[in-house]
Amino acid sequence: MKKLFLMLMLCAPLSLFAQQKFGHVDLDKVIQSLPEYTTAMQELEALGKQYEQELTASQTELQRLAEEYDKTKSTLSATQQQEKEADLQEKYQRITEQAQQNQQAFQRAQQEKMAPIQQRVMQAVEAVGKAGGYVYIMSNGSLPYINDSISKDVTSDVKAQLAKK
Repeated sequence: MKKLFLMLMLCAPLSLFAQQKFGHVDLDKVIQSLPEYTTAMQELEALGKQYEQELTASQTELQRLAEEYDKTKSTLSATQQQEKEADLQEKYQRITEQAQQNQQAFQRAQQEKMAPIQQRVMQAVEAVGKAGGYVYIMSNGSLPYINDSISKDVTSDVKAQLAKK
C-alpha cells in the first residue's frame, strides 16, 4: 500500500506536467516582420550615417591641421610648436569625446525606437498565451533546444495577434 501511494505521488506531477501546454516563438522573425521595425531601422541607419559623416569631417579637419603643422613646424619657435601640438591634442580629444557621445546617443535612439515595438510584441505573446492556455511561451533564441512534439510554434499566432491591433 505504501509503495502504491509513493508511486502515485511520484507519477502525479509527471502526469500534470504532460497536460500542460508549452509554446515557443521566434521573436526576431516577428519583430522583423513589423512595418514599424523597418521604419525604425531606416531612421537608425540614417542617424548612424549622420554621426559617421560628422566624425569623418572632424577627423579630416584634424588630419589637415596635422599636415599643415608638419609643413610649418620648422619655421615655428619652440613655444609656438608646443601651442600647436597642444591645440592638435585638444582637437583629437574632442573628436574622441564626440565619437563616444555619438555612440551613446545612437544607443539611446535605438532603445527609444525599439522599446515600443518590443512592448507591443510582448503584449501579443501574452495575449496568445492567455487565449491558448499556455503555461509558457519561450523565445527560440533563448533556448538551446526545443522539442516540437511537446511545444507548439506560436510565431504565426503572435503575428496574427499583432495584425489585429
